[in-house]
Formats: sequence, C-alpha cells, structure tokens
Amino acid sequence: MKICFLILAAFAFAVELSAQETNSPATLKIGTADAANYYDKEMTVTGKVAQVTIRPSVTFLNLDKKYPASPFEVVIFHGKSSFYGDANALRGKSIEIRGKIKNYHDKPEIVLDSTNQLTVLGVTNLSLFLNPPAPSPAPAPGVPANASPTNSVPSAADQIL
Repeated sequence: MKICFLILAAFAFAVELSAQETNSPATLKIGTADAANYYDKEMTVTGKVAQVTIRPSVTFLNLDKKYPASPFEVVIFHGKSSFYGDANALRGKSIEIRGKIKNYHDKPEIVLDSTNQLTVLGVTNLSLFLNPPAPSPAPAPGVPANASPTNSVPSAADQIL
C-alpha cells in the first residue's frame, strides 16, 4: 500500500511539472513604438519591414520606418543565425519577431538567432517564401511549350513527314 502511494505521488508530481511547462505564458505582443519600454524582456514585436540593409557580415531589418527614424531594428548576424534566404523578400511585409529586446545606441532591437523567432504574417511556409524554387527555363524560340524533349526518339508520325 505504501508503494502504491509513493508511485501515485510521483505520478501526480510529474503531471504537475508537465502542466507548468505547457501553461507557460506566451510572450506579450507589442508594436515597435512600445519596444523601448521593454529592454531585457522577452517580447514579440510586430511591425512592417520598411527597409532591408545587407552588409557583408550583418543584415538589418528596420521596422515601420527607414533608418535612422526606425523605432525598431531586427539584426541578423551572418553565420550566427539559422536565417538563410533572401531578406529582401521581407521588404513591405508585416512580421512578428520574438526575443529579448536589447538597447543598442538607445534604440531597441532583437537579434535573430533562429528562423523560429520570425513570423511573416500571411505566410505559411517561411522557408519556401525566402527561398522560392527557380522558375522553369523557357522553351527555345520557335519551339512549342508542350514539345517533347529533343533527345527523344521520333515517333512513327514524325517519320512520315
């Protein structure tokens, strides 16, 4: 009986820990103008990408306004982030960025370490959005789009002509 009680108590404790993990509060969602009030806090900042600046080692996304008037900046260090793709595709898009807001030269910013921190509103597949497939090559001039490949064996109908 004592063993059953210990097993039951251990199970109840494990369930309580699991519930605490899943019930952790989501980060507060704020606009770019409010970000300066939340330095060193984990937040979700929403805004529209007004400017993309790509440098050899870093990319900057200025939200809502172009630099230097931008109220918030997303910083992507090349080689230190899982973000790969065309950052220019984000220009004009509304995004949410999650992370700890840092104060850099009296301006709020979040460093993007992982693409999991970034949501492009209205986009369901971020990887495909940032890395679209290459378009199919156009057929050569004078060749119909539905023509068979040039290395195919001629059909009996082709041989009659």
